[in-house]
Amino acid sequence: MRVLVVGSGGREHAIVDKLRRDEPGAKLYAAPGNPGIAELAQKVPLAADDIDGLAGFAQRESIDLTVVGPEVPLAAGIVDLFQSRGVPILGPTRAASRIEASKAFAKRLMQEQEVPTADFVTFTDAETALAHVRALGGPLVVKASGLAAGKGAIVCPTTEEALAAVGALMVENRFGDAGAEVVIEEFMEGMEVSVFFLTDGDRAVPLLTSRDYKRVGEGDLGLNTGGMGAYSPASPSDTEFLEDVRRTIAQPVLEALAGEGCPYRGFLYAGLMLTVDGPRVVEFNCRLGDPETQAVLPLTASNLLEPMLAIARGEGLGEWVAHPVPGAALVTVLASAGYPESSDRSRPIELPAMDPDTVRVYHAGTAREAGALVSKGGRVLGVTGLGANLEQAARNSREAAGRIHFDGVHWRGDIGWHELSPDRSPESVSPAPPAS
Repeated sequence: MRVLVVGSGGREHAIVDKLRRDEPGAKLYAAPGNPGIAELAQKVPLAADDIDGLAGFAQRESIDLTVVGPEVPLAAGIVDLFQSRGVPILGPTRAASRIEASKAFAKRLMQEQEVPTADFVTFTDAETALAHVRALGGPLVVKASGLAAGKGAIVCPTTEEALAAVGALMVENRFGDAGAEVVIEEFMEGMEVSVFFLTDGDRAVPLLTSRDYKRVGEGDLGLNTGGMGAYSPASPSDTEFLEDVRRTIAQPVLEALAGEGCPYRGFLYAGLMLTVDGPRVVEFNCRLGDPETQAVLPLTASNLLEPMLAIARGEGLGEWVAHPVPGAALVTVLASAGYPESSDRSRPIELPAMDPDTVRVYHAGTAREAGALVSKGGRVLGVTGLGANLEQAARNSREAAGRIHFDGVHWRGDIGWHELSPDRSPESVSPAPPAS
């Protein structure tokens, strides 16, 4: 079995780790990979968005399965290209990837299918959008419709902040073309939870629930990031809840996409808000989320290679079910100085050996310079603690995070506070990490 994983972050490291555990004898490749992935798979010097180069490599090497991690190559049509060449690949087509690549498309689809989500209006003209904000007033959520690396959704408690967000996206072009169209939607109150589905376009199978933390600071304060940590399972995680989400959210969207001639096959991420009226969709992603994947996949007992291969070959999931590993997992993200506004680089990393039964360290933004492991991006490492319960998983994650060092490292010591703290106060969960 020869498998190619496209991407270079913590999500892709977790995917490779899961594939290695599922199929120890498989030949694994990663393009471009990272130093952590290189311990499990052969790195390929091709960028994740070099879809022509990747298709050529997969053909030359007779790759049996390609798994795409990030959203950019999916939105660029990597699946369409591979399929045109008869190369098996897991992921949605370019048209189906619009569920993430265009928030405006996703919102319209949900509206047509009566999938519960926030009320919204889309705009392509800044002055019209600003007038709408003034008329409506805060709180609001302003979103770049296009891909913005997980940072294009701006929660605006006040009218003034919403006006500033529209200006940043549509006038200042903070996210480039991604902000040419914006979605302005009602502010939803509640806790967020994520559900991953593996789908063959017809049947959708849920994995464990998870919850991630976007704000850079403890107490959920500060700027939005790509994710400072996550844990799994997240409440609610019972079978009844997952079935309700599958029936009322995932299935109608899959049926709508199939009806438009672009059946969705691969991983579907549903980000949900648990409101007083039930779960409502915050967003869809056309792939596994990061860092949630670093918590969910270590808790997935069922073999993932077999159903992914079946979908890539155009077959169905049959009766496959994702059975969980007992216990919990919690990820603490170690970020570089300046993140999320900037990222310090080339800082030597002291990374001691960890017990893989209790801690797994997933590389996200690392590199090798003169043989030494150094930081390369904003989110550098994901430290996944495993335990019989969430308290134990959190303790293992935080203790391990405290043993890793590089100049400027910072991380949140309160990941999981929603369930670890009886009074729902993040400050009571744990002290902040020591300054480095």
